[in-house]
Parts: sequence; C-alpha cells; structure tokens
Amino acid sequence: MIKNKIKIIGLVLVFLFLGLIAMILFAPKDYDIRTLLRSAPIGTGYAAKMLCSGVFVSGRQPDSLWNEDLELMRNNMIRGRVNYEEKSVDAYVFGFLFRQTALYRGDCGCTLVIDSSEDEFRKECDVALPAPPANNENSPWPMGDVSSESSTAVAIDEKQLERALDWAFSEHETEHPVRTRAVIVLYDGQIVAERYASGYSKETRFLGWSMTKSVTSALIGVLVREGKLDIYKPASVSEWKTPGDPRGKITTDQLLRMSSGLEFQEDYEENPDTDAGFMYFTTRDMAAFAAQKPLAANPGEKFSYSSGTTMLLSRIIRETVGGSFQDYLSFPRRELFHKLGMRSALIEPDPSGTMVGAGFMYATARDWARFGLLYYNDGVWNGERILPEGWVQYTRTPTSTYQGYGAQFWLNSEGKDRWLPNCPADIYSTWGHEGQFITIVPSRKTIIVRLGQTFDEEKNWDHDYFVANILKAMPN
Repeated sequence: MIKNKIKIIGLVLVFLFLGLIAMILFAPKDYDIRTLLRSAPIGTGYAAKMLCSGVFVSGRQPDSLWNEDLELMRNNMIRGRVNYEEKSVDAYVFGFLFRQTALYRGDCGCTLVIDSSEDEFRKECDVALPAPPANNENSPWPMGDVSSESSTAVAIDEKQLERALDWAFSEHETEHPVRTRAVIVLYDGQIVAERYASGYSKETRFLGWSMTKSVTSALIGVLVREGKLDIYKPASVSEWKTPGDPRGKITTDQLLRMSSGLEFQEDYEENPDTDAGFMYFTTRDMAAFAAQKPLAANPGEKFSYSSGTTMLLSRIIRETVGGSFQDYLSFPRRELFHKLGMRSALIEPDPSGTMVGAGFMYATARDWARFGLLYYNDGVWNGERILPEGWVQYTRTPTSTYQGYGAQFWLNSEGKDRWLPNCPADIYSTWGHEGQFITIVPSRKTIIVRLGQTFDEEKNWDHDYFVANILKAMPN
C-alpha cells in the first residue's frame, strides 16, 4: 500500500515536472519563467470566469468565446471544460496545472471558487432577490422596448448614420479585428439607430468591463441622496484605521476620482501578471487586496487609474447598505436597475461576496442605454430623482489632478490633449476594456452605446472618428 502511494506521488511529481518543462518550451518568446508561472493562475482564472459568464450569463457558445474573447488564453496553452449539468467551468494548463473553477449561481452570475468548497459556495447565493419589473416589451421606450414614432420625425441624416454604423461593424484588418457587437444611438431620449453583429441581439447580455465603475459611482450617489454617505469624509476602510496610518485621510471623493494615492498597477495584455489581473482572477477578497496597498503619492495629489480603488467603493457600498447578503444584493436592483427598467442588469460578486463594481456587470445594450439616459436626464427617471441633485454635475466636474476624468466617468474637457478632439467638449462617457462605451453628448442631445471585443481599443478603435461621424447625422 505504502509503495503504491509512493508510486502515485512520484508519477504526479513527474507530470508536474514535465508540464513545467512544456510550459517553458512552448511559452511565448518574450515570457520569462517567473512571468509565466505568475501569469498562469491569472490566465486560468480569466478563462474559467469569462467562459462561465459567457455561456451561462450571456448565452453564448463556448467555441465563439474561445475563438474570440479567449483567443489569447488558447494561444497560451490554456484549455477549459464546460459542465452544463453542474453549471460550472474548469480551466487549466495541460489538463491539471493551475486549474481554476468558476460556478454559475443564478442571480449572482459566475464567480471563481477560491478558498471555499463548491457546495458551500453554491448555497451562498441561494437567496430571494427582488423580481425584475414585468416584461414591458410592448410598452413605450424607455421603460418598454417600443420606440416613439416621433423619433423618426426629427431631421436626422439617416444615410450618414448608416455610414457611421457600417464603419463600426466593418473589419479593416484581419490581424486586428474590431468585433463591434452592438451599437445603439439615442437622440433626445429616443432610439434612432440600433444594430447587432451576427449571433447577438437585443436579448444578449454584454460585459461592460470598466463601464461598471460608472454604475458603482451611481450607487454611491444613491447612498448620498439617502443621507447615508458623505463622500468628503475619510473613507470607511477598516485596514486604515490604525492611528497614524496616512491612508486614513483618503476620502470617498478621492477614490471616486482615482486620486487616492494608493499604489496599484493597472495593466492587462502587455503585463498580465500586474495588480489588476492578480486581483480579478486569483484573490478571494478584491477590496482587501486593494486596501493593503501602500501610498505611492499623497492623497489628492496624483491621478492613477485603478480598479482596486473602485473595489474599495464596492465594499463601502456593501458596508453602508448593511444588513444581510440578501439586502446587499437587492440594493442595486431595488434602487437603480428596476426603477430604470434594466431587467437584465447583473453585477457579479467576487468570492468574498462583494460585487465586482470595478468590472463585472452584464446587461443588454438597451439596458446600458437606459443607464446613459439616466445621466442625460440629470439623474431623474419618470419624475423620480434617483441620483441626488447636482450629482451628474459633480460627476462631470474634472478632477484637479487630471482634467480628463470625473467621478468614475471619462471627460472630454477643454485642452490640447482632449480625448476626442473632433467632438464637443461637454462629452462624458463610460469606458470599458476592449471598447465598451456609453458616450453622452448633452449639447447634441445624443447618447451612443458601443459594445464589442476590440483587442487594444486605443489602437484598433477610433472612438473620436466614430462619435464625430454619428454626430454629423444629428440635428444641430
């Protein structure tokens, strides 16, 4: 018996050794072994999580995800398996190395299983949440899906609008695909253009990536309206409460404006093993990971884009809402999504139960458009003030350390380095990884939603050109 166990252990060690050798031999040439070993758990976590959400939340086919969204993972020897019966996904290297598992848990969406048994993990989300509003498919937009006839009566250059959409959905380079998947254009609150790529529809839930940060900002605004949160007071972060800790001076406002001063490396494809990837795909408690970061600058003195600071905002929301896990999960549905008719909206939690307000919200293109419309209407919906008076203006006010950013929204402020130089200066926009945008242009009564999967969108997607061409079709 003992000899058999020794043989089994020996075989396992041999397989591990051979697997590591294979990883070294077949790794990309610009990867050293340290980077490879550190990034492999991130890659398998990414593959498991994205494949799980893609299949069970968005309703897509695994082959489509592997060929497009997970192309880089596949090229780096990562493979995955979907278990439809268990509603789970395993991802791994060489069948057993760095294996990670993600579970679909109904209204919680998909989450990686980290430091927990699968059975315990499933039960955590077995709670009753507020039912979405009734399907208003035959009711007028925006609560329903029937566009107003008046939307076609305005003087819109339909040919120019079609040309702009044709450009958005065309593929100019086979090596660098644009992969636009959905575009919706609103004028004066009404849908005037809507198009989807093959395989996608108005029922498809799209991942917003960092557009979710703007939704987190809105949820902070709801708590401000309710009188439960003062953003100009030091943020309530338990790790910073030791007397003399300089991080204890960081305000919620500074977290919202990415000027907390906290050290955090935000990078993806070029450096997959930096803080952002490590936090998203290997840690159980993302906010705790961000909270332990030291200061790299004094609070309020430097702009530094960080998903970690938004995860701290997510935990502040959780602690401010209080109550049970059920109460917390119900909060965005009850106070925001359902009031706007966003029936599809879902923010997935991390393994510790805190919603990943930095990047894991899924919603249909129309629901993303509804969120943009809330801001266009100054935080008022159907006569009810959802966001506090002045919140949208606060959101659009440039951060002192960087004029191109407000409170979890990107701005097109005046200056020589404007983000969209050929577009109006009053633009403000959500912006998510791989080219997710809700771009609001108040002076032109226009909202533009663009969703896709554009690798390195800063190089491969010309958002300035796209928005400018949409606006050429709009009335002056």
